[in-house]
Amino acid sequence: MAGPARVLTQSPSLVPLLAAGALRSPFKRPSAGADFPRTRLVLPGLRVDLARLAAYERVCGFPTGEDALPVTYPHVLGFPLAMGLMSGPDFPLPLLGLVHTSIEITRYRELAATGTYELSVRIDGLAPHRRGTEAAVVNELRVGEDVVWESVSTYLARHRTTGAAQEREPGRESGQGPGRESEREVHEPLPGVDEWRLAGDIGRRYAAASGDRNPIHLYPFTARLFGFKRAIAHGMWTAARCLAAHGTPQAVLVRAEFRAPVLLPGTVTYAANGERFELCGADRVHVSGGVYPLT
Repeated sequence: MAGPARVLTQSPSLVPLLAAGALRSPFKRPSAGADFPRTRLVLPGLRVDLARLAAYERVCGFPTGEDALPVTYPHVLGFPLAMGLMSGPDFPLPLLGLVHTSIEITRYRELAATGTYELSVRIDGLAPHRRGTEAAVVNELRVGEDVVWESVSTYLARHRTTGAAQEREPGRESGQGPGRESEREVHEPLPGVDEWRLAGDIGRRYAAASGDRNPIHLYPFTARLFGFKRAIAHGMWTAARCLAAHGTPQAVLVRAEFRAPVLLPGTVTYAANGERFELCGADRVHVSGGVYPLT
């Protein structure tokens, strides 16, 4: 259930939020039973920066110049608000090391790039995971009273758990909307459609367009500070790049699960068959998902 609303006059700056979240991270004690912020952040009268949108479209492979938002772009608009909640002292999971594990997007109609929207973000709940605790973050875009786009993202904080935690969908115990099906179903490998050679600067280009300047995505030396051999691609870039190649109808449900990091530079294979898509490396699946028209 959504808590009290706090209305913002502008989107918060990401850099101070990321810095504050990093400083608070060592003092967090993650637990699925911990309390979490119930406030819903609301940004009314939102208009899209068209130059920034064009940069996002170019780096993700979407067509440019159309009066339409890519299906993943509202996530970028809501990301600063989500960081405003997850970097705060009352959010129990440490921001450093938090892993975006999945996203489910529902777009109910085509969204004009020149439109005016109300954006809201809230924490939907915490859930035990076999590797720690997972949080669900809900992002909604409205025109008037109508929700025209919404998403549920899950973020995992890895930590020691006691016993075998039963995974569940965060915030879904009381019928708060449809749960997502796991994209880890066993199936035959999807046929390869295209091979993409990813440049080493993809993370920096996406960061400039999206504002997500997490150091693991920027340079090899900053990624090594967090245990990666090289910089890794943003999960939402990999999902957006796949959806740009796959295509989506105007009214659509999209699911994507981020299963393994994509090291930069690197070569990956985009695979698809019908509704399903994958982004694969030589020996692993990096992203698995599906595109389901709404009826």
